[in-house]
Amino acid sequence: MTKKTLPKVILRELKIEDAEDRYKWCLDKEVTKHLNMPDKYPPFSLEETKQWIRMCIERSNGYIQKAIMTEQENHIGWIDLKNIDKLNQHAELGITIGDQTYWGKGYGLSAMKEMLHFGFNELKLNKIWLRVEVDNEKAIKSYKRIGFIEEGILRQDRLRNTEFIDRLRMSILKHEFLS
Repeated sequence: MTKKTLPKVILRELKIEDAEDRYKWCLDKEVTKHLNMPDKYPPFSLEETKQWIRMCIERSNGYIQKAIMTEQENHIGWIDLKNIDKLNQHAELGITIGDQTYWGKGYGLSAMKEMLHFGFNELKLNKIWLRVEVDNEKAIKSYKRIGFIEEGILRQDRLRNTEFIDRLRMSILKHEFLS
């Protein structure tokens, strides 16, 4: 993608109705390939998906998770902050564009920018970090584009289809993002 403007996204609070889309996306093995999910198909039932969303809405699972919406109000994915460490002022970012129609068009970048603003300004974080599988080249490229820096390799950090996969840890600091 060249230097064109990113599409506008809205991050909104989750609704229980989001479970239908989330469940549909979790049936797509291309969408879930790089997600940390149970090694079964489907990874979750619709009821388990609804329960997860309820926990996110109630903030009872440690996640601040939001739905990613296009300007036309299409629900296309989710983004979250988790492992929030208030003492040391950092948290882990997670993002999924579940609707493949919107892949590669800048929606993930826009959603990350919104969530980084939220994390740094509202939650008063100093650092936001993430873990990404070393073979997820498109994601790594987009994280670097936002300004994430490689911190190191987490060796054999995820079990994917009976094989251990290395993950890259990346982070961005508040002053780096805001400058």
